[in-house]
Amino acid sequence: MTRHELHSDFVVVGGGLAGVCAAIAAARNGSRVVLVQDRSVLGGNASSEIRMHAVGADIHGRRPGARESGLIEELRLEDAYRNPHRSYSQWDLLLYEKVIAEPNITLLLDTVCVGCVTVPTSVGGAHIVSLDAVRHSTEDAFTIRAPVFADCSGDGRLGVEAGADFTVGREAKTEFGESLARDAADRQTLGSSILFTARRYETRQPFVAPSWVRRFQKHEFRLRPIDGFEYGYWWAEWGGQLDTLKDNAEIRHELLRIALGLWDYVKNSGEHPGSANWALDWVGAVPGKRESRRFRGPHVLTQQDLESARDFPDTVAYGGWPLDLHPPSGIDAIDEAPCRHVHLAHLYPIPLRALCSRNVGNLFLAGRNISATHVAFASTRVMATCAVMGQAIGTAAALCAPARPESVAAFFDGPEIGKLQQRLLRDDAFLPGLRNQDPADLARRAVVTASNATERGAAAQVLDGVARECFAHLGTWADGAAHRWESATLPAWIELAWTAPQSIAEIHVTFDSGLERELTLSASDSTTAKIVRGAQPELGRDYDLLIDGDVVASVTGNYLRKRVHRLPAAVTGSRLRLVVRATHGIGHARVFEIRAYGAPSL
Repeated sequence: MTRHELHSDFVVVGGGLAGVCAAIAAARNGSRVVLVQDRSVLGGNASSEIRMHAVGADIHGRRPGARESGLIEELRLEDAYRNPHRSYSQWDLLLYEKVIAEPNITLLLDTVCVGCVTVPTSVGGAHIVSLDAVRHSTEDAFTIRAPVFADCSGDGRLGVEAGADFTVGREAKTEFGESLARDAADRQTLGSSILFTARRYETRQPFVAPSWVRRFQKHEFRLRPIDGFEYGYWWAEWGGQLDTLKDNAEIRHELLRIALGLWDYVKNSGEHPGSANWALDWVGAVPGKRESRRFRGPHVLTQQDLESARDFPDTVAYGGWPLDLHPPSGIDAIDEAPCRHVHLAHLYPIPLRALCSRNVGNLFLAGRNISATHVAFASTRVMATCAVMGQAIGTAAALCAPARPESVAAFFDGPEIGKLQQRLLRDDAFLPGLRNQDPADLARRAVVTASNATERGAAAQVLDGVARECFAHLGTWADGAAHRWESATLPAWIELAWTAPQSIAEIHVTFDSGLERELTLSASDSTTAKIVRGAQPELGRDYDLLIDGDVVASVTGNYLRKRVHRLPAAVTGSRLRLVVRATHGIGHARVFEIRAYGAPSL
C-alpha cells in the first residue's frame, strides 16, 4: 500500500444521495471536502447498480407542492432535461460530474472506511481526529484529518468505528410510547430487494430459468400484484429477519433466486401471456438495502414527532413520506401486505439534533442511519428526504468547521442555528414555516414593480420570503396563498428599486419548476407517465438581468429553478430588472424569489 495523508475541513463517508448532497453543499459554502465512496459510482440505491427511484415528501406527486427543492431539485431538473430517455448510466455520470465540478471536493471512489482515531472530549464522549480508508484497486491507504465528519454510508461504518451509540431493529411500544411499535423489541429490520428491468421485442422471447431459482405459485402473489413487466418489483424483499450486514451475502443470493424466480413465473407460468415478447434487460447485482444501524442523537425522532408535525427550533430539513412499514421476511410473508402505509396529515420538520451523534461530538449523520425509531425511520429513510438531510449537514459543516467544535450539536444550540437556517433557505432548501430573513439580502429593502401581473401573482410576492406555493394541506403553517410573481404576458419584466444606489455583486433568481408534479428518474413506465422528462414548462428559459438599464447577465436555454449570477465586479445602481423573454412552455413568467447581495454570499 502507498500511504497518503489528507487534510480537509469536512469528510463525508458514503456517496448516496445524502452524501453527494452533503459534499456539494459544504463545498459550495467554502469547505474543502473529501467524499469517500465504497462503490465505483455515486447515488447509492438511486444509482445504476440498484435503480430505485428517489421518492420523497410529495408521495409520487400525490401531495402537490411538497417536492424537495435545493440540491436534489437541481439534480432532478438537470437529469430530466439531459436524460429524457431515462438512462441510469447517464444519471450516474451526472452525479459524478456535479461532484468533480466542485474544486473543493476530493472524490475517492472504490474506497472503504476501515477505521478512525478518536480522542475523549472535555464535554464527555469522543471526537474523531482522523479517518482511515483503503482503496484496494490502486493499493492506496489514506489517513484523512478534519474537524468534522459525516456518516452517510447507510450501514454506519464510520459511526460504529468511532464508537457512536446505535441501535438495530424494532423498539417496543414501552420505549417511546409509539402505537405502531412492537409489543416486544426485536432485532428484525426491513429487508432488501434486487430489482430488474425488461424490454419488449417484436418477437417472442423465451426464458430458461437456472436450476437454482425459486419456484413460485399463483397464491403467493395474492397480496403482491404483478402489474407490469418493465420494472420489478420493489416488494420482492427478503432478509430483514436476518442480519442485513453480516448475512448480506446470503441475502444477495436469495434475492437473486427470488428475482429470477419471479421472472420465470411471469414468463412460464401461463398467468401473464402479455409477457411473451418481453426479455430481461438487466438484473441488479447489489441488493437495495433498506435498514441496518440507526444512530442515537441528542434527539430521537418518533412516530409522535412525525404525526404531530412537531415544530423544532433547530429544523434543517423535512419529510412527508408515509410511515412505510414492511414485514421483515418480505416475500415469504405471503399472508401479509408487502407494506403498511400510515399517511401523515402534514409535512414534518427534521431537527439538526437528529442528524448528529449524541456521544461523538463532531459526527454528523444523514440518510437511513439518522437518529430515529424504527417507526419514524420508516418515513425518513426515502432518498429525497435523505438528500435534503445531506444538504443540511453539509451546510452546517461548512459553517461550523472553522470553529473546530467539540460538539456540533452544542455549536448550533443558540444563534448559530438561525444562521444555518437562513443559509439553507438562501440555497433553495425548504424549511416549513420559515422565511427569508437574511440581513445581507439587499432585495428585502427594495420596492417592487412589474410590467404586468395576474390577480393572484402580485409582483411584491417575490420578496415575501417564501419560495414556493404553500398549499394548505402541507401544514398548519401553510397559508394557502400564492408566493410568486406571475405575469399576464410574455415578454415581461419585474424590477426592484431602492431609494439610494446599491453595490450589487450577486443576484439570485428562483423560478417556478412545477413542484406540484412528481419529478424523479424511474424505470417504471407508470411512474414516468406522470413526469415531464425534459425542461419543466413553467421555467424561465430566456431572460436578462439589468442594473439601471445595463445588461449584467443574459441567459438563453435555462432549465434550472435556482440561478445564482455572480458578477465579475460589483455594479452600483438603484434599479435591478429581470426581463423574462420566454419559458419552456407556458405563456407567462413565474418567479418565486429575487435576491441581491453586495458581496459574494459565502
